[in-house]
Amino acid sequence: MRDTRAALVAAAIATLRESGFAAASARRIAAAAGCNQALIFYHFGSVPDLLVAALEEVSARRMAVYRELLDRTGTLGELIDAARTVFEADLDSGNVTVLVEMISGAHSVPGLGERVSACLAPWRSFAETAVRDVLASSPFGSLLAPGEIAHGVVAGLLGLEMLASLDDDRASALALFDRARAVGDLLDRIRPLAALLNLSPSAPPAHPTPPAGPEALCRPTW
Repeated sequence: MRDTRAALVAAAIATLRESGFAAASARRIAAAAGCNQALIFYHFGSVPDLLVAALEEVSARRMAVYRELLDRTGTLGELIDAARTVFEADLDSGNVTVLVEMISGAHSVPGLGERVSACLAPWRSFAETAVRDVLASSPFGSLLAPGEIAHGVVAGLLGLEMLASLDDDRASALALFDRARAVGDLLDRIRPLAALLNLSPSAPPAHPTPPAGPEALCRPTW
């Protein structure tokens, strides 16, 4: 039964990639999986439920790979490189096509939009963790909100992936990553200088306050 369920999920992913949401019928998916279409309703209840399971499977696979990638990032430049790797891997694997088709189909199936959005929630959390870890060692960290940056990163990556997928041209997006990498390298290089310019709160004051006491009343103040 696990094999049948896995085969149906794989067939649903392939159908979304190759034919789109509108063509993802029970008959087509079951034929791709090599099983009776009644098994879709037995295992998942409905075709939309199966398609959501397919999106969750794609998301889980991506998360496992990208968590390992995140473990190797420590600077802003490395984080940008990781984002570029995510971008290119999604285009090469067709993952972004699955997501785009599910987003487009959400408009025609009540309640599907909320479920697709829920699949994206772990990615916002994942991005926020990555941003927070990089900002933790940055003197600019207190000036930036990791949650807001993470939301922008996820939205930006999805937008770039969708445009590159529709236009079949990733050159413009890769040029943006190159530009961002140059800015990231600059910020990483000035990080030690910014840290030196940051005044330590433990430094003694330039004009110590005289001790309180009767003798202080007679001490000149010039």
